[in-house]
Amino acid sequence: MATFTIRGKNVEVTPALRDYVEKRVGKVTRYFNDVGDIAVLLSVSKERQKVEVTVPVQGVLLRGQEVTNNMYTSIDLVIEKLDRQIRKHKTKMQRRFRDGTLLDEAFAAAPFAPAIPDEDEEFPVVKKKKFNVRPMDVQEAIMQMNLLNHDFFVFRDADTETVSVVYRRSDGRYGLIESEY
Repeated sequence: MATFTIRGKNVEVTPALRDYVEKRVGKVTRYFNDVGDIAVLLSVSKERQKVEVTVPVQGVLLRGQEVTNNMYTSIDLVIEKLDRQIRKHKTKMQRRFRDGTLLDEAFAAAPFAPAIPDEDEEFPVVKKKKFNVRPMDVQEAIMQMNLLNHDFFVFRDADTETVSVVYRRSDGRYGLIESEY
């Protein structure tokens, strides 16, 4: 059973709201055996009801956010978004498995833990993260970036064993930064 961390920003998380979130978001976990701590942030700003959900499952982070005029509607829409991500990920992995290109580490755990910032730095760093840079190909890195709804993603190229970055360009296409040592 997955544990939930439900926080409210400018909104009180009532027992009814908590139960609704756990019931709806909990359905996402039925697809996976290994589900980490589920983080949900509910926020209200100028009558905009925003829901952000992060679900770590089998080495992949599923993320979604929705904003509407109703908190319950936002919750329902973010669940639909997560369901689409799960179907897309499942289809992609099945295709890669059939092709024989699925890496052994595809479902290895990738813990994300914030590090303690060093206060003696000349330029203050307001947030640090450490994560496991797994070997994968460029297409898998782009898929992971899209699942996380990020604009860039750091990974280790499975062919060259170098650290690379894929990013979303302003024209909607993708870029690749390869490192040299």
